[in-house]
Amino acid sequence: MENSTRVQVRRRTLVATVLAGVALPFGLTACQSDRGASGTSSSEAPSTPPATITVSPAGTTGEVRPDTPITVTAAGGTLTDVVVTAGDGTPLAGALDPAGTTWTSTAALAPATTYAVHAAATNAAGTASNHDASLTTLTPAETAFPAVAPLTGSEVGVGMPIVVTFDSPIADDKRAVVEQRLVVTASPTPVTGSWSWQSDSVVQFRPEQYWPAHTQVHLDVDLGAVEVSPGVWGKTRDIDFTVGSATISTVDIAAHTLTVTRDGQVLRTIPVTTGQSGSGGRFVTRSGTKVIMSLEESREMNSETTGIGQDDPDYYNVDVQYAMRLTNSGEFLHAAPWSVSSQGRANVSHGCTGMSTADAQWMFQNSKVGDVVTYTGSDRVIEPGNGFNVWNETYEQWRRGSALPA
Repeated sequence: MENSTRVQVRRRTLVATVLAGVALPFGLTACQSDRGASGTSSSEAPSTPPATITVSPAGTTGEVRPDTPITVTAAGGTLTDVVVTAGDGTPLAGALDPAGTTWTSTAALAPATTYAVHAAATNAAGTASNHDASLTTLTPAETAFPAVAPLTGSEVGVGMPIVVTFDSPIADDKRAVVEQRLVVTASPTPVTGSWSWQSDSVVQFRPEQYWPAHTQVHLDVDLGAVEVSPGVWGKTRDIDFTVGSATISTVDIAAHTLTVTRDGQVLRTIPVTTGQSGSGGRFVTRSGTKVIMSLEESREMNSETTGIGQDDPDYYNVDVQYAMRLTNSGEFLHAAPWSVSSQGRANVSHGCTGMSTADAQWMFQNSKVGDVVTYTGSDRVIEPGNGFNVWNETYEQWRRGSALPA
C-alpha cells in the first residue's frame, strides 16, 4: 500500500507539471500575471455571501402584542426550516410563502409567553445559515373572562343556547372578531347557527333549528390574542357538552294540560294549573317557547322577589318541591299540592305551572336544563331576554343580533 500511494502522488505531480507546461504557448510568461484588470483571479469563482435571516418582531421582551404575527425572512437565499415554540414546547403554526423566503405565523400568540425561534436557510451556492431568536408577548393589565353556559361535561336539552357572559364589556368594533373566535362544532351532525348579542357583555348562540338529539358540541373560545376593548384582552377556553334526548313539552293554558314528549313519543299528559286572570292580569302565564333554566328539588317562592311586598293582598311566601325555572321573571314548573282540585280544571296560580307532587317528581326526574316547554293559549307573550328566550324569533330575526354579515 505504501508504494501504491507514492505512485499515485507522483502521477498527480506529473500531471500538474504537464498542465503547467501546456499553458505557456497561450502567451503567458513567467513574468506575466494571470489576474485581469479587476484584480480577481480568472480561475477563482466569485464568492456567494450566505443568506441573511431576520426575525420580526425582534429583540423585544414583554412588549409584543399577541395579535402581532411572527415573520422570519431570508435575504439572499431560501428558508429550509423554521421552528417556533412556546416555553412549554408547544409549536406555533405558520406558513411559507411560494418563493420560500418568508415564513409567517398563522396561529395567534399567547399572552405573557416567550417564543423561541430557530431558522435555517441556504444561498444559491448551497451554503447553510442558521439563526436563533426569542421574543416575549405582553402580560395583559386587564382581561375579559368568558363565563360559559352550559359547563363542560353537561348534558342539556335540544333548546339550550350557548351563553357567553364576559366580566368586562366588549367594544362595538370588536364584536365581529370576538364572534369569529367563538367557534362551535357539532358532531356527528353539523348545525347551522348564529351568535346574537344580548348586551355589550352577553352573546348567545342558537342553531337554526333545535339541536339534533344526542349531539356532541365543542366550543372553542380563542380570545387570548383579541383586544376586546382598549387595554383589555380576552382569554382562551374550551367547552364540551352533550345534547341529550329531545324532550319537548307543550302546556295548553286553556285546556290546563302539560304534554311531555321524548324523541317524538308522548310520555305523559299531566293536569296542571297556570296563572290566574285576576289582579289586573299580572299573574297570567306567558305564551311562547321557554327553556328549562335550572332544576331545584326545593325552593322558597317569595313574592317579594317579583315586587309584591308583604302589605300586598297577593303576597305569598311558600316552599315548593321539584322546581324547574323557565323565566327570569319567576315562572316555574313545580309541585302544588294545595291546588290539586283545580289542576286540569282552572288556572289559579301566581303564574307558575302547578301539578301534583307525584307528577312534579316525575317531571323533575325526566327533565334537564335546556329542555323545551312551549306555552299556548295566553294573550300575554314572553318578553325578549326573559330566560333562555331564543326560540321566539325566526332565525333571520335572531341573526340580526350578530355583528357578522349574513
